[in-house]
Amino acid sequence: MKMKTVFLNGEFIAEDQAKISVFDRGFLFGDSVYEVIPFYRGQGFRLDEHLQRLEYSLRALQINAEYDWKTILTHLVELNGGGNLSVYLQISRGSSGHRSHIYDAEMTPTVFACCSPIKDIYDAGPDSVAGVRAIVTADLRWGRCDIKSTGLLPNILVMQQARQAGVQEALMIRDGLLTEGASCNLMLVDKGVIYTPKRGSEILGGTTRELILELAAENGIPTQEVDIDYERLMSADEVWISSSTRAVVPVLEIDGQPVADGNKGPLWARMFELFTRYQNNLMNG
Repeated sequence: MKMKTVFLNGEFIAEDQAKISVFDRGFLFGDSVYEVIPFYRGQGFRLDEHLQRLEYSLRALQINAEYDWKTILTHLVELNGGGNLSVYLQISRGSSGHRSHIYDAEMTPTVFACCSPIKDIYDAGPDSVAGVRAIVTADLRWGRCDIKSTGLLPNILVMQQARQAGVQEALMIRDGLLTEGASCNLMLVDKGVIYTPKRGSEILGGTTRELILELAAENGIPTQEVDIDYERLMSADEVWISSSTRAVVPVLEIDGQPVADGNKGPLWARMFELFTRYQNNLMNG
């Protein structure tokens, strides 16, 4: 098997040569941020938006990492054969050579990136998108979910709960209101209107979520950012989840109950068509 190339602290090296300090704060404390960015046919999809969110997370944690991210990530994709790849980029605060909750503001960050193959969702067509089943579970996460940090233990726990229930996603609820999925944003459709939880510290501002809202606005589909409780979720005409590598996916069942008639909805099909057109225009532009 061909060894993958990764990026670590300014160097492109074979993955088995990549090493970090055991005192790295990302390893010890989860004191780090990340992004997952899809590349289709070697081109970054919503790359600017991902990098803007990365900078937001870095500023929020006061981590200073100045790199030419576009050049680095594009070259990393090329070194791994191009095509359809997901790039994982992680930046930790770095290592001080010992374990301490207190950190030096001048620490040198640890920067790591790697690639994994993904499918071109948009090229495959809507019939290839399988709807998912989900459960609703308590949101166990901290109070700054708007920062894309690597502290994902609560997400792991609820995804394991979903797996044990035989479903593919966990939708999280806090103080009686839905926030998002363990690895995705949440939307529902009621009488032709797309509803999604309000932006705030309780959810991550997903790049795909924002694209859905943009495409809806451009094509006359009404949207609202609102509080969504369990009753509203369970009575929806359609429920969707969205993420960078999965695009927009219909949820067909929640807590053992079908969403509407249990099939992919017509507005989801329309949104998938708009996504496909958007992606093709980018790739061919």
